[in-house]
Amino acid sequence: MNRDKVFIYWDNSNIFYEAQRFAEDRDEGPDARWRVRINFDNMLRLAHADRVVEKAVAVGSVPPEMEQLWNRMENRGVEVRLFDRGSADRGEQEMPDRILQLQMLEDGFDHNGDPGIVVLLTGDGAGYYKGAGFHRTIERLHRRGWMVEILSWRHACNKRMREWAEKEGVFIALDDYYEAITFMAPSAPGHELAAARRSGTLDLSRRKTS
Repeated sequence: MNRDKVFIYWDNSNIFYEAQRFAEDRDEGPDARWRVRINFDNMLRLAHADRVVEKAVAVGSVPPEMEQLWNRMENRGVEVRLFDRGSADRGEQEMPDRILQLQMLEDGFDHNGDPGIVVLLTGDGAGYYKGAGFHRTIERLHRRGWMVEILSWRHACNKRMREWAEKEGVFIALDDYYEAITFMAPSAPGHELAAARRSGTLDLSRRKTS
């Protein structure tokens, strides 16, 4: 097993929308839900934890305000796959999830003789009892020798998937790194005044790895 190489799979919608919910519960000033942003560089580093990245894939939607983020990801070597949020065949988040799961299985097949470490950024464990979804996918990969690490917000991670990760792999609560992996934009014109916040320093000393 190549324990030094990680394969990152990032469900951006799940991570970002749940960050909005988390920010809403923090003392971040007015309109925190709409001002919170993900610090991509720190989130990516939290995912790979200074190990070699063999592959990184992110799925998300295509609103114009996200273009800068997608460009930044691609410039860091992340393969970005975008979907129209309003597409009739998208089934809300179903299509991006399935594409990311398919990519995970394809990579597992291609590297069958030399499995590495799957780092999955999502809390979505739906579909388990139907034999589908992220939880079933990571179980399949784990049975073939892959190590698994899940990064998710505590409040948003499927309970069964989290318990599985804590027993069979590694679970990383994004809550513990909130100050470093997010920043706050200033309030928009016409809204209650709120100051910006920069991201803190990312400390990986407590970050468990496979």
